[in-house]
This record gives sequence, C-alpha cells and structure tokens, in this order.
Amino acid sequence: MPVKVDPGIFKAYDIRGVYGETLNEEIAQAVGKAFPKVVETKEIIVGQDGRVSSPSLTKALIEGLTSVGVNVIDVGRVSTDMYYYACATKELPGIMVTASHNPKEYNGFKMVKKIPQLLSGDEGIQDIRQAIENDDYPAASETPGTVEKWEIMDGFIEKIASLVDLSQLKPMKVIADTANGMVGPSLVELFKKIPQVELTPMYFEVDGTFPNHGGDPLQEENRRELMERVANEGYDLGFAFDPDGDRFFCIDNRGKFVSGDFMTAILASYFLDRFPGSTIIYDIRASLAVKDTVEAKGGKPSYNRVGHSYIKKSMQDQDAIFAGEVTGHYYFADFYGCDSGLAPMVYLMDLLSKEGKSLAEILDQYESKYHISGEINSKVADVQATIAAIKEKYAPDANEVIEIDGITCEMGDWRFNVRGSNTEPLIRLNLEANSPQLMAEKRDEVLAMIRS
Repeated sequence: MPVKVDPGIFKAYDIRGVYGETLNEEIAQAVGKAFPKVVETKEIIVGQDGRVSSPSLTKALIEGLTSVGVNVIDVGRVSTDMYYYACATKELPGIMVTASHNPKEYNGFKMVKKIPQLLSGDEGIQDIRQAIENDDYPAASETPGTVEKWEIMDGFIEKIASLVDLSQLKPMKVIADTANGMVGPSLVELFKKIPQVELTPMYFEVDGTFPNHGGDPLQEENRRELMERVANEGYDLGFAFDPDGDRFFCIDNRGKFVSGDFMTAILASYFLDRFPGSTIIYDIRASLAVKDTVEAKGGKPSYNRVGHSYIKKSMQDQDAIFAGEVTGHYYFADFYGCDSGLAPMVYLMDLLSKEGKSLAEILDQYESKYHISGEINSKVADVQATIAAIKEKYAPDANEVIEIDGITCEMGDWRFNVRGSNTEPLIRLNLEANSPQLMAEKRDEVLAMIRS
C-alpha cells in the first residue's frame, strides 16, 4: 500500500512539514527507500539537527535506507555546514533531517546528490514524491545495509580554520547567538583556536524546543536582544545563526543589523582583493551596492535566481569565487561551493583585521549611498495576478525589466523586485532608491498596490 503523503511538503529546496501532521516516521522511512531510486548509491551520509522530532525521524529514515541495501554513515547531530563537509569529504550523497529556521513543530529533509548539488523541486524532490505515491521503491535487500558512526567535529573545525590564518586575527570582543541550534558546539571548538578573540555565548545549548526566541534572525524580534547587548556591552561584533547553521547574520559595533545586501558587497570586496578579476554571484533581489562594488573592484558581477540549488549550480558553471543572498546564505569556492554559517564569520574577522576599521565605518560608505527597504512580505489572494498587475503598471516606464524570480524593474533612480514565496501565498518586495525619501515614497506606493 502506498504511503499517504501531502504533496505540499515537497518544496523547492527540501521536504518540509509539521511533525505529527504532514510529516511522520512512516514518511521518513519512505523517503529513505525512495532516495536511492532517484540518486543511485550504495552508501550515504545521514545527519540530523537538534529538533525534538529529529531522532525518531532519523531512525525511521535509516531503516528505510538500509532496507533497500544502502550503507549509512551516521554523523549524528550536526549543523548543515558540517553535513556538507561530511558529504564533500566522502564524496557521497546525503540526507539531513532538519527544518532549518522553521518553528519547532516543523521538520524535514535536506538532500545532497553530490556536493555542491542538492536535490530541488526541479531535480529530484518531485521524483521522490512520485516514488512514494506510487509505492515504487528498489527491491528490499536480502542483506540490509550497515550503519557506521562518524564523529566529524574535529575535521570540520580544521576545515573552517584552514580558510584564513587565524593567528593573524586581531583581538576582538564578540558575542554570538546560536538560538539553541546546532552552531554552539562548533563555535566553542573553533574559538579554542582563536584565543585572542573573546567570545561571549548566547543560547549555545542545543534545545529543540527553542525556549528563548525563534530561529530566523531576519525577524527583528529574534535578534533584538543580541543587538541591545552589542550596543550596551561594548562588543566589536555580534553574530547570529539560524538553528541549522547554514546562514550567517551580523550586528555591527553600533548594535545595528547588517543587511545581507551590504554583507555580500563587503565580502565580495574582500574576495576580489584576494582573487582579482573573479566572478561574484548575487541574487536578483540584492542592492546595486553589490554590482557596483564588484565592478569597481574589477570583478565580474552575475545576478542569479534566488535559492541555494540555483546559486550552487551557477557557481560551478561560472567558476565563481563567492556568492551571496540577501537572506544570509553565503557560498564559497573554498568551502565546496556551499553555504555555511561559520565560513563568512571567519572571513569577516579576517577582513576587519586587515582593514583596521570597524564594521560600522565600512558600512557607512554603503548606507550613505544605497537606501534599501529590506524584504517586506504581504499576503495576497493571487500571487501571479498581483505580479502581472505590477508589471503592467511599471514595465512600460522601466529602463530594464528582468523576469527572473518574479519581476525586477530598473526605474532609473529607484528599482524593485517582487516575487512570490515558494511556500506561502506571499509577495516579497525588495526596493531601493537613491535617497531615503524616494525609497520610502516608492516603497509605500508599490506596497499599496500589492495590498489593494
């Protein structure tokens, strides 16, 4: 009998649902059985995050994999970048049980085909859905697969430590909030190698109930305490991570949140100093600060569709050194073309050590010139109809119209992107202008149209 499964859990980048409602152990076992039909393999990496439901889902997933003869290398509780390290080191596919920054009731599966390639809605995830719905799995194996444990913390820390010369980092006072997710343990180990940098931990204890605040640092309420502590306690930097550790966020020495647009521009400048003429990839929503910085540094800017599976493919195709998304995902050629929470942190500390400036001083050059709205979400009845109406109004007067991920209109002294959410009936607006007054005016104008 086929497993009854909600097709809505098969997302653009992963499988994700509410545990006990749309996701359970039966589905986890089915995913394990279906995966080797889609990605031919006899061996696989399996990891899990710190959510309460992760151990039982992981157990069922492994049962499914081994039942069809696949050998499992179980890396236990890890961050997503640790999981990527494991898949890359062994050159194996993998499945990680995680729901990233979603609330505690969620869980899911993030699946690697071969680093840096992940399964996506376009390639692989819908094939798994069809296999489950059709009860179409590889034949049960007479000899079940084996399960081997692998402790990867030391190797992962060595990899992160190899990205920069940690001994050359200047003394700093930093505070990090890991939101009771998976990054705390690896930060403890990494900072043993950087004794000159004083680290204050915030919510480092892994706790899948997320007792202190939500897991998405893009939401101001989840980073407010960190911002206040940086400003009031004299820290040079504040770092924030989502629960699975594939995103990085920073608070400057004023206690001010650093947008992903500006962080992408700052890191792009750093990499172009190290690797002149390189290609830098950024997502279509990003501020002109990124393109302008890359061009001024003699690099090759390349905009891309939003989403890690698309960014990673473009990095491979274009031999890019670095890529950034405004949502805090940063990708590095020196880290297998993958996103990581820890890698951008060490690169940023290296940059600040070399520059001899505070992060606030570096940001001034961007904040005084580029005035951005940040991403604003609005619920709508019909996403595509709303985008079509916006196109009809603004496209005739635009200098350029780019129809990648919704619509981007270059209007001269202002620009915007509107795109639909991959998971909800939401329109996401990112808008930028040459002055704060124009930005506010046009932001309100486009929002009024979206919400009318």
